[in-house]
Amino acid sequence: MQPSVESLVRLLESYRGRDKVIRTFCYGSQLLGGALSLSRRTETGNRNVSWQRLGKSLLLFSAQLSHCRTVLRLFDDLSMLAYSQSYGLGGGEEDAGVRWISVLTNVADQLYYPCEHIAWAADAELVQVKSDRWWVLSTVLWGTSLLLGILRSLRVLLLLKKKLQNHERDGAGSSSQLRRQMRGELLSILGSMADLSNAVHWMPPGFLWAGRFPNWLVGLMGTTSSLIGLVQMSNGDSDQTDRT
Repeated sequence: MQPSVESLVRLLESYRGRDKVIRTFCYGSQLLGGALSLSRRTETGNRNVSWQRLGKSLLLFSAQLSHCRTVLRLFDDLSMLAYSQSYGLGGGEEDAGVRWISVLTNVADQLYYPCEHIAWAADAELVQVKSDRWWVLSTVLWGTSLLLGILRSLRVLLLLKKKLQNHERDGAGSSSQLRRQMRGELLSILGSMADLSNAVHWMPPGFLWAGRFPNWLVGLMGTTSSLIGLVQMSNGDSDQTDRT
């Protein structure tokens, strides 16, 4: 097989890689489906039914992929717990700000999973509770994690910038590694901001721009963050599982 095909096979054989690929197809389908589902008219003024049907099919496909990822996340609690325990209180971090932001992020991530599980179980009528409040709570935790991740990346960028300045002043050789880390943090910020915009959209109506995004815009934001995640994984910079 060609190297590109072999790389794709290796990516799909890992759980994290497969999740990122499914996520990319999920949001990509929503982006394309939302765009095609917009009112389109031919020169005669009639609706282009074929485009509408294709758009609807892509949106349904996207919804099924999203549901697939939700079910797969039923088994992520232990891996998240193992990561949180290994990180602990971040004794290995040099900066106290990075350490405590990371600890709070791990707490938000750990709480996210059981909340989403309960919401999923309620929708599946496995438990007799209303799912709405649990979906909102899981979205709040996801958004909190994203916001904390942005703050962490900004803090890391500031520290890396200081290191780079000292490095260049002292003439200590190549600074390519520091610049690579800075680019990685900038990508993380961009991806988290795209996801955060969707998290706000899924909040209850009345909160900022909640409920105002059309399908294509939700798909665009999600596709952007998903592609960034794939790039980071290929560069070895990926960490935990993406949520929604």
